Parts: sequence; structure tokens; C-alpha cells
Amino acid sequence: MKLRLEDNSLRLRLSEAEVQQFAETGRVAVSLSLGPTNSDSLTYALERAESEEFRITHGAGAITVKVPAALALHWTGTDQNGLAATLMMANDQPLKILVEKDLDCRH
Repeated sequence: MKLRLEDNSLRLRLSEAEVQQFAETGRVAVSLSLGPTNSDSLTYALERAESEEFRITHGAGAITVKVPAALALHWTGTDQNGLAATLMMANDQPLKILVEKDLDCRH
């Protein structure tokens, strides 16, 4: 899974295998080591949630994008390429979230 942070946007791109894992388990995550110890890492994840709205959580070296279950099930079961949402953050700053299938990716 690829993570891209740019300006006020967060984008996740999932390979075909990751889309399948997300469909089956409701979660896919990647950990990136950023230092010499296990606590020096960043984990980013996509989770299926029972809420009806996109959410994002962060803290303690982790960022999690939570997608409403109905949208997640439709996205993984069809040829729909992406999901998008805009969340309002502190000081009325919008955060655009984009989750996409990266089906041409073969790694």
C-alpha cells in the first residue's frame, strides 16, 4: 500500500492483493521503520468501520483511515476505482482523503 501526503490531502493506493485482503479481513496495514528501534516506525492502515462516515485516527506512530462498511464492501466488490471524502479538521481546514485501487501495480 502506498501512502501519499501532500498539502491537505492523504492518499492510499492499494495493490490487487491488498484490496483482496481488505475485502476479506476489513483491514490492511503497512509499517515503515524510521529508526533503529521498533518504536521508531510509522504504521498506516485502512480499516472498514461500522460508522457511516469516513474517519481518520492518528497517534503513537500510526495513521488509520476508516471507511464506512457499506462503501468499503461496494468498492472491493466492483470495478469502482476510488473512494473520496473531505473531512473538516482544526481551524476549518479541509483534509481530502482518497483511497484507490492500484491494479496495474505488480509488486
